Amino acid sequence: MAARTQQQEEQTDESAPPVRNRDRHPVATAISVFGELLITAGLVLGLFVVYSLWWTNVLADREAKKQSHSVRDHWADEEPGALDTKDGIGFLHVPAMKNGEVLIKKGTDTKILNDGVAGYYTDPVKSALPWDKQGNFTLAAHRDGHGAKFHNIDKVKTGDAVVFETKDTWYVYKVFKELPETSKYNVKVLQPVPKEAGVKKPGRYITLTTCTPVYTSRYRYIVWGELVRTEKVDKDRTVPAELR
Repeated sequence: MAARTQQQEEQTDESAPPVRNRDRHPVATAISVFGELLITAGLVLGLFVVYSLWWTNVLADREAKKQSHSVRDHWADEEPGALDTKDGIGFLHVPAMKNGEVLIKKGTDTKILNDGVAGYYTDPVKSALPWDKQGNFTLAAHRDGHGAKFHNIDKVKTGDAVVFETKDTWYVYKVFKELPETSKYNVKVLQPVPKEAGVKKPGRYITLTTCTPVYTSRYRYIVWGELVRTEKVDKDRTVPAELR
């Protein structure tokens, strides 16, 4: 075969694939691997945040609606005056939070609250119920994730309305005190006479509690209200003026 010309050799050299450097420095390799691990960790963390703050809300809202419909169906089937509290005792309405109605169930365990509902305390201080002659109706709900029913608790201010709905009665409370931050171990806020709210005598109170700051559970945010009136539920379930 005839010898290759210089031009052919140059073309062949130019079209040949580059030779990979097999003597890459170990430090450069380590940095590259570490960078890839950081990217992977970032993606995993991002997916976890999406799951915690968005997808758990989707699941919780879906479950809360299902349970709420069940309670209202039970109300429709019950005899006049009957009160079935098995699946929930009623619904909380706080216009300032702009979160619609919130089903209230017994207990504040994570398993209960994760369904996108609020719960009344049975421990460490037993909650009173709205129809009791006196006491403190104490509630808790998540602030972030799992429905986040009390996410906007910081929007609730003195003078705002908090309304609790049962099968046959509307309980209308008026907020008189907020405590933006207190220890998670401060059970005094749940007492029948919550002195930390400036209360000195028994009455019919409501207390809302949740975690703070946002996206943490380091402290607790507290809102107190006092019952100002009740209204009987009519056949059309006409809402009180505070909810119109």
